[in-house]
Amino acid sequence: MSNKGPAYGLSREVQAKIDRKYDQELEERLVAWIMAQCGNDVEQPEAGKTGFQNWLKNGRVLCELINSLYGANKPIKSIKTSPMAFKQMEQISLFLGAAEKYGVTKTDMFQTVDLFEGKDLAAVQRTLMALGCLAVTKDDGNYKGDPNWFHRKAQENKREFSEEQLQQGKNVIGLQMGSNTGASQAGMTGYGQPRQIIN
Repeated sequence: MSNKGPAYGLSREVQAKIDRKYDQELEERLVAWIMAQCGNDVEQPEAGKTGFQNWLKNGRVLCELINSLYGANKPIKSIKTSPMAFKQMEQISLFLGAAEKYGVTKTDMFQTVDLFEGKDLAAVQRTLMALGCLAVTKDDGNYKGDPNWFHRKAQENKREFSEEQLQQGKNVIGLQMGSNTGASQAGMTGYGQPRQIIN
């Protein structure tokens, strides 16, 4: 935070590699979606990585976003704007908890410090992308914005088979198992005998 100096050597290389993963076009799409989803509750951020971080850093915009996806049953009851760092980090944690309950997997989640300290804003983008994909896939009427901004997640396609169909399937030899047609031992000689070549 304020007592942290510049990074040198390997730390600087690692941070530069993380920073290269940040996608400017994705930022524009995410900002457009959040603005459409939250409506007048949020203001337009400054363009660029720092503006994006500052816009989300206090957690208020993130909480408004997740509440809008839940509809009437809002998971975060009170959203406060506070200048105190621990309150802002608490708001981010509330968003992460609500996003996990919504269906975002732990592997898609960013850590609070990734956003608050700007360590990995690409991870923040990945979390918001996963959240958008889930919202489009659920199709429960709470998603606002262009549905083409996010791809739909694969959904379960459960099938039911009758007992008769299952029994018929046991008689079929799949081609992955190979084939026994056309195989024979014609032309084979005993082991250890030289091959007879006749002109």
